[in-house]
Amino acid sequence: MKTLAALREEGHTLYDQFIQKILNLRGIIVTAKEPSESCEICQGPMRVQKTFRHEGRTISHGTFQVHETIWVCAGKCRHPSGKLVTQRAKSVSQCIMPNSIAGYDLMVSVGCKRYLDHLQREEIRAELREKHAIEISCGEVTRLEKCFLDYHARLHYSCAEQLKAALYNEGGWPMHVDATGEHGRGTLLVVMAGWKKCVLGSWKIATEHSELILPCLRDIVQRFGPPCAAMRDMGRAITLAIDELVLEMGINIPVLVCHEHFLADIGNDLLETPHSELRALFSRTKVRPKLRSLVRDLGRKIGEQIGEARKAVQQWQSIAEANHRIPEGQNGLAVVRSMAQWTLDYKADATGLDFPFDRPYLDLYNRCVITLRALDAFLRIPPDDRKVVSAAKRLHRILVLVSCEVPFFQAVRRLRHRAALFDELRDKLRLASELPENESEDDLNIMRDNFDKWISGIKKRRPERGPSEDIRNAIDTILKHADKHGNNLWGHIVPLPEYAGGGIRLVSR
Repeated sequence: MKTLAALREEGHTLYDQFIQKILNLRGIIVTAKEPSESCEICQGPMRVQKTFRHEGRTISHGTFQVHETIWVCAGKCRHPSGKLVTQRAKSVSQCIMPNSIAGYDLMVSVGCKRYLDHLQREEIRAELREKHAIEISCGEVTRLEKCFLDYHARLHYSCAEQLKAALYNEGGWPMHVDATGEHGRGTLLVVMAGWKKCVLGSWKIATEHSELILPCLRDIVQRFGPPCAAMRDMGRAITLAIDELVLEMGINIPVLVCHEHFLADIGNDLLETPHSELRALFSRTKVRPKLRSLVRDLGRKIGEQIGEARKAVQQWQSIAEANHRIPEGQNGLAVVRSMAQWTLDYKADATGLDFPFDRPYLDLYNRCVITLRALDAFLRIPPDDRKVVSAAKRLHRILVLVSCEVPFFQAVRRLRHRAALFDELRDKLRLASELPENESEDDLNIMRDNFDKWISGIKKRRPERGPSEDIRNAIDTILKHADKHGNNLWGHIVPLPEYAGGGIRLVSR
C-alpha cells in the first residue's frame, strides 16, 4: 500500500511539473511572415504594410506571442466597403479569429462546454487553466459563447441546400412550431423538422405576435422548401401565422394541434382554480413551515446519532407485526421525524410533467391524510416515552388542520372530480403515460374512435340541473375545447410521394 501511495504521489508531482512546463511556454515568440500572393482585385503585387506583435490563444498551441506581417496591395485597391485590400499570414488567420486573439478551436471548446456539457463560466475557466494552461476572463468566455452560436448558425444556413435535398428525398418534412419564454425576457421561437428531429431555425423575438412569427416561417420555407404538414400549439399568434403561411404557399397540408398542448390547455382551465385554492389553504395554515420546523428540531435532538437512528427507522419499517408501535428513545424520535419528512417529500409522487399533469398540492394533501391516519393508529397505543409521544402529538396537531377544516375538503373534492375527468381524457389520447414509440395508422384510428365516443359519453353524463354545477362547468370546458380544436386534432397520416417510395408516414403527436 505504501508503494502504491508513493507511485501516485510521484505521478501527481510529474503532472504538476508537466503543467508548469506548459505554462512556461507562454512567453515564446513566433514569426509569421509568409510570401504574399497577388492582389485579389487587380492581380498586382503586394507590399508590406506593417509588422506587429500580438498574442494568440488556441487549444493546439496554448498562449503565445506572434510577429505577424500584413501585406497590402501596391496599387492601393479597395474593397466595396472602402477598406484596403490586405493579406494576413495564412498560418495565423486559419487558426485565430478576426479581430481577436482567441483561436477557432478555443471558441469551439468553450461553446461545447457551455451548451453541451452545461458548465458555468468559472468552471470553463478552471478547466482551460488546468488542462491547457490558458487564462481567459469571464467576459471573454461570454463573448466566445456568442461567437460559437454565430458561427454555428452560419454553418447551419450554409448547408441549407444539402438539408433541403435530404428533406425532399424523405418525402417532405412536417413543420413543428413552438414558442416559449419568461415574462419580460422575450420569446424563443423554434421551428423543427419533425421526422429528422432537427431544428431548422430559432429566433429571439420580442413577443409572441403573428407579425413577428410569419417572417421567420417564410424564411424557413424559402431555405428548406414547403412542409408536408404543420404542428402547432393553440396560441393565437402561431395559429394566425401558420394559417397565413399555408394560404401564401397555396398548398393543402394538414395543420395539426399538439395533443400535449391541447391537454395542458384543458387541464389548466379545469384544475387551476381548485389547485390554487388548495395552495392558498396550505399557505394560510403554514403546514409546510411547521413540518420543516419539526424535522429540524427532532434532527437537533437526535444529533450525531442520526446514522444509527436511520438504521433503526429502516428496521422498524420492515416489521410486519399486527401490534406495530412507535419505539421509544432516540429511535422513536427518528421514526416521528421520518414520518414528517415523508410528508414533506410529496414531490416524489410527481411524474416530472409539471402542472396540470402533476398536482403537487393534491399530492401533499394525500400524504398529510395518510400520515395523520398512521398517527391516529399509533397513538391509540402510545410508547412509554413522554418525549416521543410529545413529538408525535405535535406532528398530529400540524396535520389535523388539513382534515378538520371544511375549505380543505371542498377544494380537494372539486380538484379530484375535475382531475378524474382530465385523466380520462389523457387516457383516451394515450398521454396518461409515455407515448408509444411506433404508433400505427390503426392505433390513430382506434384512438380517434375512442375519443369521439368519450366526448359523446360526457355529453350524456352532463347534469342538466341540480347541485352538480361544478361537474357541469368542467364538462362544458372540455366540450368547448373539443369543438374549437377538434378539426385540428387528427390528420397525422401523411401520404408519401412515389419518388420517396410511396406509402404513408405519421406525424408525431
